[in-house]
Amino acid sequence: QVELVESGGGSVQAGGSLKLSCEASGYSIDSYRCLSWFRQAPGKEQEWVVIIDRNIDSNGRTTYAESVKGRFTISQAKNILYLQMNSLQPEDTAVYYCAGRPTPLNIGGSCAEQNRYDFWGRGAQVTVLS
Repeated sequence: QVELVESGGGSVQAGGSLKLSCEASGYSIDSYRCLSWFRQAPGKEQEWVVIIDRNIDSNGRTTYAESVKGRFTISQAKNILYLQMNSLQPEDTAVYYCAGRPTPLNIGGSCAEQNRYDFWGRGAQVTVLS
């Protein structure tokens, strides 16, 4: 059974840091063609935060959303995906999800599109207090 399980959420003061983890089971995290963190803030649509694209021609490219660039860092160790979040701001408050797609994208597809993902974690709440 393939699972992605997030942990590490919580509440922090603005300017603080949190580190989220996403533990993969049932499928090697190295084999996902799209492996990403998304988030959904209250009353807003879900958005991608950082994407690892291992499809052909992407060469494992990592892309950060402009809103988190320079503050968030994605990393991986064994079968766990991490998201280090520094200089957190109230607008970073959201439920954070890790998501994975094991198969190659079809032509025209993008790892930024939520509907391309087959596996999702249940989410981790991050609350940043002002």
